[in-house]
Amino acid sequence: MNIDFINEPELEFGNGGYHLDIRFGMMSYGPFDINANLRPKDIRIGLIGTSICLEKLISWLDRCSNGIDAKESNQPTLFPKFPGFSIDKCFKSRLVIHEEYKSEISRPEICGLDRRNIVQSIVGLYVYKARILAEKCSLDIIICALPLEILELVSSAEDKLKTEERDSMGHGIKEDIHDLLKARMMVLLNLPIQLVLPSTYDNTKIRDQKKVLHHTRNVQDEATRAWNFHIALYYKAKGIPWRIVRGSSEFTSCFIGICFYYSLDKTKMLTSIAQVFNERGEGLILKGAPAEISDEDRQPHLTERDAESLLNSALQKYRDEHGNFPARVVMHKTSDYSASELGGFNSALKTHNIYTSDLMAVKPSFIRLFREGAYPPLRGTFLSLDSNDHLLYTHGSVDFFKTYPGMYVPRTLRIKLAQTNQTPQYLAEEILALTKMNWNVTQFNGFFPVTIDAARKVGQILKYVDEGQSIQNRYSFYM
Repeated sequence: MNIDFINEPELEFGNGGYHLDIRFGMMSYGPFDINANLRPKDIRIGLIGTSICLEKLISWLDRCSNGIDAKESNQPTLFPKFPGFSIDKCFKSRLVIHEEYKSEISRPEICGLDRRNIVQSIVGLYVYKARILAEKCSLDIIICALPLEILELVSSAEDKLKTEERDSMGHGIKEDIHDLLKARMMVLLNLPIQLVLPSTYDNTKIRDQKKVLHHTRNVQDEATRAWNFHIALYYKAKGIPWRIVRGSSEFTSCFIGICFYYSLDKTKMLTSIAQVFNERGEGLILKGAPAEISDEDRQPHLTERDAESLLNSALQKYRDEHGNFPARVVMHKTSDYSASELGGFNSALKTHNIYTSDLMAVKPSFIRLFREGAYPPLRGTFLSLDSNDHLLYTHGSVDFFKTYPGMYVPRTLRIKLAQTNQTPQYLAEEILALTKMNWNVTQFNGFFPVTIDAARKVGQILKYVDEGQSIQNRYSFYM
């Protein structure tokens, strides 16, 4: 065994600026595409919610445009201020909200929701409102504000389902309002949406929301909430906030994540999902063929034919988007590689004359290291069990923050190399950088690389999409 340490990877921002922290990089240099002609400068926002929700949300967005003070803390690098979202602030963009961009949900409409199918009924109401907005306005994003009254209805329905399952020992289907709404909006409208809960924009609702949702998870400080919310909006409006640093001599790489998910009723085979990312974090979605659980290792696998077809489709999507095939393919998969899968993937690589590839399994591990002192091992700690089996701390203590930005003992990420050209350390550093490409989070404490994290999220949404329905290619519709 060998233990090493990987320094925190830097990211590239506007005007050629580099920083290891997303927020300080944005404040110092602006978004990566700051000088691009087609970047989002005026982001037209549609709003759906009750009159009270929309009033408070618009008020909060207005405050955010001027900046939010940093939380009082002994870790100023962990909790920096939000500088504001306007033409003269670091994003060099603004949110455009007109009166006609709003669609209010009335009290009678909430009272008239079908309690027996509450999630479907709520989603249907929001889709109806969104369609009206999309028909009369040219919008970039629609924000769906969920009031406490609706959250209470969903929570009550979930409690009832749990009781019925306990009494009947059945397998009731729990519908997730976030995932179902994303799926319906994606199929019916060509607009990404952003869901927002009351605690995001109204500090007085934090305690009430915790009671309704039956959880005690701490809500982030206001400046951090503003960072995460506005970064997501900028990306969904087709902006590029930052990108991975790549040397001029490095191959152009295509990063692919493959996960598996059950159908909604859990009666169908697992299905594979591939995400195709480049160095800028631009993601494309691909739905794969059904997978089967192997009798040998009890893990999901593709047939050789389906593996070849999946990678062929992913590479073709990459070519359609960028005008050329990548020089290198990096594949992260949540299960080990079977001989049939490797055969199929290699056939696809050979077809497209791609001779550099790094294929590995990436999944959580229960193996942990002990570090003396008050904090767990550093993020970036890298343990090699043997030449093909490695552990990486993507959660851990961070020198830049002067603390461990987590609540629980962190787990390691296991990296099992199946077929590689690069060194294990290079691949681990790349994975560490890819954990910072999640557009919903600005503190670099992501556990999975964006390839796997995105694939999991996409699978949760696609289980609500019927066979034959068209899906959106851009990842911004799923996050």
